[in-house]
Amino acid sequence: MNKTAYCFVSISPVRAENKDQSEIVTQLLFGELIHVLEMHEPWFKIKTYFDNYEGWIDSKHVHFLTEKEMKRWLEGLTIQYNLLETIKTPWGNQRIVKGSYVPSFKEQNFKIGEDQFEYLTSEIEKIPTSIFQTALEYLNTPYLWGGKSPFGIDCSGFTQQVFRFYDINLPRDASQQVEHGLEIEFDEIQEGDVAFFNNKSGKITHVGILDGQGNIIHASGQVRIDHFTKQGIIHSETKSLTHNLNCIKRM
Repeated sequence: MNKTAYCFVSISPVRAENKDQSEIVTQLLFGELIHVLEMHEPWFKIKTYFDNYEGWIDSKHVHFLTEKEMKRWLEGLTIQYNLLETIKTPWGNQRIVKGSYVPSFKEQNFKIGEDQFEYLTSEIEKIPTSIFQTALEYLNTPYLWGGKSPFGIDCSGFTQQVFRFYDINLPRDASQQVEHGLEIEFDEIQEGDVAFFNNKSGKITHVGILDGQGNIIHASGQVRIDHFTKQGIIHSETKSLTHNLNCIKRM
């Protein structure tokens, strides 16, 4: 089976197993496309369209699309930058969050498959030219394993979401993201470069975005700013080394 569907709720948890008690491995945001691999009601095993991440979702959070409807939705697709927008849906008014998938040209009305939507808010989106400035808008977002939204996010979900605003589609996990980009030396750092960190066994377990002036913004407890050195991350308050540097990449 390989059916295509889209997430029509604001935020849908993707779990490691097909049960509510299972850990969240990532999230789907409104408008995001998926491939349905297996159906075991009320659960679907899915693979995300943009980063090929697999997991289990509540089947009630998605609507199926034909191949033609999927291609139509992909045309001119972009990422919502404003924190919140309100849309009118066939099932009532709904808030959608920063990072949701929306039409590039913000027309008042749009369709996904057979579902008709209407914007009830019309704020102009102003995306900063600076990647670090965009990252700052997530400052103090609480850490959430598997999270991708401004209300809960993990370290690799944070870097993935920030770079998507600039049409750079990174994989979901830090261990996958480190395979992308150009490796650079410490004295070559520029604003927007990405630093990766490893555990004692050498596995990549953490990632953050650099400002080019000795600081890093990353999700650890919450999205925070700390000092960045050749050794790694120095906690701005305790002055202790919290993460060991592995490498620096330019995306």
